[in-house]
Amino acid sequence: METATEELVARWRRDPRIAASFVAIREIPPRAARFNDVPAGLDPRLAAGLRARGIDRLYSHQRQAIDAIAAGKDVVVATPTASGKSLCYNVPVFDALLRDPTARALYLYPTKALARDQVASLRELATACLAPDLGAAVFDGDTPGDHRRKARQARVLATNPDMLHTGILPHHASWAAFFAGLRFVIVDELHTCRGYFGSGVANVLRRLRRIARFYGAAPQMIATSATIGNPSELAGRVLGTPADGLVLISDSGAPAGPRTFLVYNPPVIDRALGLRASYLKAAKRVTQDLMAAGIPTLVFTRSRRAVEILVRYLRDESDGDGADVRGYRGGYLPDRRREVEGLLRQGATRAVVTTSALELGIDIGGLDAVVLAGWPGSRAAAWQRAGRAGRRGLPSVVVLVACSEPLDQYVCGDPEYLFGASPEHARIDADNLAILVPHIKCAAFELPFAPGESFGALSSDETHEVLRYLAGHGLLVADGGSFHWVADAYPAQGVPLRGISDENFTVVDVRDGAVLAEVDYRDAPRQLHPNAIYALEGRLHQVERLDWDGHKAFVRPVDVDYTTDALTHTKIRVLDIILASGDGSEPDGLAGYGDVHVVDKVVGFKKIKLHTHENVGYGDVTLPPFELHTRALWFDPPRPPRPPGSPGPSATTLLGAWRAAWVEGVARAAYALEHVATLLVLCEAGDIGRAIAEAAPDRLGRIYLYDTLPGGSGFAERLFEARADLVARALRLVESCACLRGCPGCVGPVPPPLEPQADTPLPTARRAAAGVLRSLLLDGPP
Repeated sequence: METATEELVARWRRDPRIAASFVAIREIPPRAARFNDVPAGLDPRLAAGLRARGIDRLYSHQRQAIDAIAAGKDVVVATPTASGKSLCYNVPVFDALLRDPTARALYLYPTKALARDQVASLRELATACLAPDLGAAVFDGDTPGDHRRKARQARVLATNPDMLHTGILPHHASWAAFFAGLRFVIVDELHTCRGYFGSGVANVLRRLRRIARFYGAAPQMIATSATIGNPSELAGRVLGTPADGLVLISDSGAPAGPRTFLVYNPPVIDRALGLRASYLKAAKRVTQDLMAAGIPTLVFTRSRRAVEILVRYLRDESDGDGADVRGYRGGYLPDRRREVEGLLRQGATRAVVTTSALELGIDIGGLDAVVLAGWPGSRAAAWQRAGRAGRRGLPSVVVLVACSEPLDQYVCGDPEYLFGASPEHARIDADNLAILVPHIKCAAFELPFAPGESFGALSSDETHEVLRYLAGHGLLVADGGSFHWVADAYPAQGVPLRGISDENFTVVDVRDGAVLAEVDYRDAPRQLHPNAIYALEGRLHQVERLDWDGHKAFVRPVDVDYTTDALTHTKIRVLDIILASGDGSEPDGLAGYGDVHVVDKVVGFKKIKLHTHENVGYGDVTLPPFELHTRALWFDPPRPPRPPGSPGPSATTLLGAWRAAWVEGVARAAYALEHVATLLVLCEAGDIGRAIAEAAPDRLGRIYLYDTLPGGSGFAERLFEARADLVARALRLVESCACLRGCPGCVGPVPPPLEPQADTPLPTARRAAAGVLRSLLLDGPP
């Protein structure tokens, strides 16, 4: 008998109105479980507790991990979603805690919600083991003061890297018993530790190991990850474990139900412009079909703004009051997030629209469908999100709804990129001095640096040089070869792990002063400028006043049929060239990589009508600029070719118009390069920015691709190393597009063409972009 999921998929495939837009349908067969016995030497209370919870056997990868941990190895478990990774470390941790009353374990989760969800499971296991004294506590920004004092006595402490960084390590003396007994450090969802955040986490763990040594402990490091291309390499760099001391467990023995994965490309509505029907409206229709069939559905979007728009769309067309459609994203206050989490577990909501906030392993019960509204940025993220469906072993469905942007169309044109290629690699640069030096300051505050001590990858001499530099700025004082912290400042508070600043903007209802949400520092100018429309679970609010210094935005609910989109202007200049290609004598074909200074400013906004997405007005914005010192890859395209049929000096009268077309081609090529760059490095779309330098008389203009986090995240360096592949992929994207002049799927939206010269037709935006990319690929003129 067919399930509701199978019936709906069959109906979609029969319906000609929707079936033609499915560019790929893959039936992923079920996977049988592979079991091993529970280890015979476990503490009897733990063995009994596992049996009480119905665990008589272990999946093969669980037994492998438990055996490796028992052998004293650091371990990384990289298996698919819902494969039971938590048991891989909970069994050895509980075994050690039951045998040794002084033993402690630290569990690090990337989000507060995940930490609280997992602690509930830990307490259930402790109860099943008849060991209620194995206390498990959460210690994060939401923990009340009296609970924080109790948390120091916990045997298992669950927290996040941010709280470990600012709330525990600087106050380690208050946690002396905990650090002295620290046997295990668990880093869950390791794949989230990439880029700037991952580099910061690696340095926090270096400081953790240093403090543990001070108290006589040497904890084992255990990590779990979604399927990525380099789990061993990433784990080694984040955990600080040498390759020969790390065991990788990646062959999953967990079962999986059958899954149908569909890729839906909305139909083209204007071939000349390459415009497709709205992907959010297409995602809405797919979700409505799933809801109507009684299939609980989780919808992933790529931005907080998209969450609010899609919730509004679904509620507007809901049969009831829309209360069974909920939003979930960063910025919501804790009570709102936990309410939605509870509704998901109880099966009391038909659909939840979320960002990546629910991508991670928080237990949200059984879902049979996932809709991906837009390409999530990487194959790893796509499969991680898809894994949220089918957790009960029943048939499930995943629908990727593509938008008109280049990466989405790249996947639609080559579905094997999703289904056949291996996952991307995650990268960090923990030894970037812009990241490393602030953590050395934090480490010096926590414990004095002893003579000859090293930190991270720095030698003792290199560490000494950094310490002398800090002493020269009045932060440290040297005493017999040791360095002690003497400054008044509390350094950890000024070293954010997740971006420019940890000081978020609060969104305040002007009517009663209620705090509605939070917005991070980098996004505040775009989302909270005066007259911006700020959406919260589909309800629209207008920003009446932005208190920049106080980090507050005062909003009032409004009933309008539009939202707003910020307009930005970016300027960039090179501070230092680290590497360059070409001989440097000519700008033609030259590429470089180095330190840059970026100034990003919101200059205005446009009003976008809901449902039709029409532009219905503009407004000006006056806010301080955002400045960034980071690293970038750049290309210097060659001078434009002479107009066809007009060689020699006679071309000068037409060269102006022809050159203008090629200058536009540079901007269009930059659009393609920026989007394809995320195919080569595992990062979010916003982790890489682009800018065009103003064109000199003898140049078309310089294309910059820069890391959007201070000091760089290692992405620009990786792109410089892979620049030939980057350009080749971008060229393939542009040349294979089915549009006539250029479109959002290749080089960006293109307005109707100007009247061309009769004898020297101007190149289309797509042709010009292809010519520029070809010149970069061939290191010469097109």
